[in-house]
Amino acid sequence: MGPFQIIFSPTSAAELTKMPKELQLKILGEFRGLPSDTISTEMENYGKLQRGGRVLYRFRVGDYRIYFEKHKLGIVVHRILHRNTLKDFLFRSKLPIAEDENLQENPKFWEMVETKN
Repeated sequence: MGPFQIIFSPTSAAELTKMPKELQLKILGEFRGLPSDTISTEMENYGKLQRGGRVLYRFRVGDYRIYFEKHKLGIVVHRILHRNTLKDFLFRSKLPIAEDENLQENPKFWEMVETKN
């Protein structure tokens, strides 16, 4: 196996830099097992989201969810979202923001709205 790279998208890099340094180090430390895990084709230890032929994986670090994609050089981190945010809910639900009717019918949305940060 060649060098393993963790590539942060501009969005995920911005999300990471807004966090306290201790949390940044904790999150970055959780990536240490990924080189051997990404060799596995199943990646059964990670959440898996599929849409339009694209596969994103998810894992948790405390109250945060990290969404990433396999890449020939390693992984690309797309988002780092707090578990109680609307952005995280919409990202996990794969719901476009314009589809208000679908959103209002989902009880998980209302639970998330009522949860205090």
